[in-house]
Amino acid sequence: MPARARDFGLVCGTLPPGPLNAITDVAGVRVGHWTLREGDLMTGFTAILPHGDDLFRWKLRGGVEVVNGFGKSAGLMQLAELGQIETPILLGNTLSVGTGFNALVTRALQANPDIGRETGTVNPLVLECNDGFLSDIRARALTEADAFAALDVAAAGPVAEGAVGAGAGMSAFGFKGGIGSASRLIVLDGKTYALGVLVLANFGRAGDLVLPDGRRTVPPEAPAAGQPERGSVIIVLATDIPMETRQLTRVARRCGAGLARLGAFWGNGSGDIALAFSTAGRIAHHEPADFVAMQALNENSIDGPFRAAAEATQEAVLNAMLAAPATSGRDGHWRPSLADALSRAD
Repeated sequence: MPARARDFGLVCGTLPPGPLNAITDVAGVRVGHWTLREGDLMTGFTAILPHGDDLFRWKLRGGVEVVNGFGKSAGLMQLAELGQIETPILLGNTLSVGTGFNALVTRALQANPDIGRETGTVNPLVLECNDGFLSDIRARALTEADAFAALDVAAAGPVAEGAVGAGAGMSAFGFKGGIGSASRLIVLDGKTYALGVLVLANFGRAGDLVLPDGRRTVPPEAPAAGQPERGSVIIVLATDIPMETRQLTRVARRCGAGLARLGAFWGNGSGDIALAFSTAGRIAHHEPADFVAMQALNENSIDGPFRAAAEATQEAVLNAMLAAPATSGRDGHWRPSLADALSRAD
């Protein structure tokens, strides 16, 4: 089994994790990967499905925080304006955003013949990081079929981490990066709720990584000091806590605290985006009422989700890095394994 942070005694914060310590601890959330490894290609799609029904018909409240906007994602503008998620979420590489967009549109049109006729269009959510260091991003090799494959294998349960799906060619802090996940449990009014995070980790300067125990870990053959930060990180946060869109945006903002704990400073060339949604309180596409009832978190109790977002994000990034093996990619480019470095240090 791939290593995770807790296998190395690295514990982020004080809140307890869920049973899986993954975004799928939020009931109904499913994750799927499709990985392409062939020659100089090391890339893929990762799909997050917030629930098992038609998201266009039964939307969820969501929010987005753009920590640093050096990115080419699709759908964030409408999400920020309307606060609603109406498609699965696809993660891929920078030049596959259009392909992912088309795949989500195709699926939505197949399931909803009234789109673009009796009702409006659809807002696909596709987010990206640049995997061009290890993979030939110019090949634009990912297809709609690859996106469909990630969507079709999405499942509840443990989340595959490391160099899988969209994480296949990613790097973090000079090490191999990729997909990671973590969760936290919060008790509110005597009931236990889950908050889970999935990250696509492709950010951080070599030498800047700070572990939860205060150690700094520098990869072998690290580039010279002073290199600019040009990476990116996508954070998808799910929770079953009832929250309004403004609250979800506030919680998404706290994911940045988890990145900062790791030593990130969100450089000029970094695309750092956090997207959050709640599975509580679906929104019907054809709601006939002028007013709808909505349950929302008491603002005085929001510090719990704030803390959970920071802790889960920090741990999810470490899980992504520790699960990823040392990798040689395009033109002999190489990324070492954080797990190997920590094992040698021990």
